[in-house]
Amino acid sequence: MTFALVNSRALSGMNAPLVEVEVHLSNGLPQINIVGLPETEVKESRDRVRAAIIQSGFEFPAQKITVNLAPADLPKESARFDLPIAIGILAASGQISAEYLAQYEFAGELALSGSLRPIRGALAMAWQGQQANRAFMLPKDNAKHAAVLDSIRVYGADNLNEVVAHLNGTDLLEAIDGTHVFRQPENIAQPDLRDVKGQHTARLALEIAAAGGHSLLMMGPPGTGKSMLAQRLPSILPPLNDEELISVWALRSLLPHHLQDFDVKRPFRSPHHSASSAALVGGGSDPKPGEISLAHHGVLFLDELPEFDRKVLEVLREPLENGEIHISRASRQATFPAKFQLLAAMNPCPCGFAGHPTKPCRCTAESVRRYRDKISGPLLDRIDLTIEVPALPAADLLSTQESESSATVLQRVMAARERQYARQGKTNAQLSVTDLDQIAQISPESKQILAEMLEKLSLSARSYHRILRVARTIADLAGDETVSRQHLLRAVGFRRAL
Repeated sequence: MTFALVNSRALSGMNAPLVEVEVHLSNGLPQINIVGLPETEVKESRDRVRAAIIQSGFEFPAQKITVNLAPADLPKESARFDLPIAIGILAASGQISAEYLAQYEFAGELALSGSLRPIRGALAMAWQGQQANRAFMLPKDNAKHAAVLDSIRVYGADNLNEVVAHLNGTDLLEAIDGTHVFRQPENIAQPDLRDVKGQHTARLALEIAAAGGHSLLMMGPPGTGKSMLAQRLPSILPPLNDEELISVWALRSLLPHHLQDFDVKRPFRSPHHSASSAALVGGGSDPKPGEISLAHHGVLFLDELPEFDRKVLEVLREPLENGEIHISRASRQATFPAKFQLLAAMNPCPCGFAGHPTKPCRCTAESVRRYRDKISGPLLDRIDLTIEVPALPAADLLSTQESESSATVLQRVMAARERQYARQGKTNAQLSVTDLDQIAQISPESKQILAEMLEKLSLSARSYHRILRVARTIADLAGDETVSRQHLLRAVGFRRAL
């Protein structure tokens, strides 16, 4: 036999298109030619594969070897094609039985010794390849995470010899059970709301944001607890369900292996204000996910919001509306999910003490205006809740009265979320305009009040719909089916204009 076909997958954003690795042996000077739009990492496979095959005790064919990665117009990158290329060469030279090759998909980087090294994107590849009805052969470190997908069989190997022995039927590998990875307990204690003194309005806003999945902006002087509150939002968010957890892990698998994190907590990302647009939304010549995608189904916390470059902040507008980000480059396009909950904090002015009861503000009116203008109106319009976090009086700081714990608040949040999913199958923050007309259920009296508020405050149509969503969440927390005047007034009160 001089020809072999091995299945693998490429990566294009979150997509993992099928790649057929075709290997042909022919007469001629011994050499390996890899075609099919390979990038540098793939071209270097020639040397890694040759050394791995020889070091594993197999014979490397002294023939002309042509490796075609089809389809030819799809760019191929990374060392994940090492393993399928090696299997193809061994099958084409008759050292592996090709009878069962079509039942598997292969991916893995080969060391010169023949051992397998983990790759990035393994879980994303397995997730996209579920419908192919083939088993996956991966490095053992990747296999234990890909095995969380119940619909596929995943085999993990430490080296090339184990893969060959399995395919030849001499020493079969056992399919990996990923349930123990999927159900790992959360052993690390999270920051608790019990630690927050006072700030009852901010705590209520945080609870509403958690219950409905709403975005929140906190403004106040330094040291009032804005960052402390933000760090405690994950402690009152419901745990990830199975589908959400797999999509979060699939995104994390696209990172370099040493950066991958497969815990079960909701993501909490807090990039520094010097972050670039590419760092925030993703990018690169081969697009990688950015902070907003790594915060998928979790929280993106932007501290010192006006210190971010304005152009960087403007790129948040599309994902805040659509829940995904489209990245276009000259040669590649990629789409990543980005259903994150935006949480931001800022000072009221450059010095931070505008409105402080005891410390005077040193800023001019013009510098305050310039500072706040760094956040555009369209971006502010997409934030559901904007509140002030005032300086705490000494009595609150010295109080020994224990605040409500995160566990207690979480019970109310979970109850509100259950009402939302039972009614509409998603959180209130994800309700479309059409959904709001059917679900908000505003009383006639409330409609008249809301109409007057819209005219008086000159609110946009987007602001109107966001007020309705927040009011619906406040009603859910109270256990009310109808959005009343009280719920609407409170929702409007949480849209403080800067």
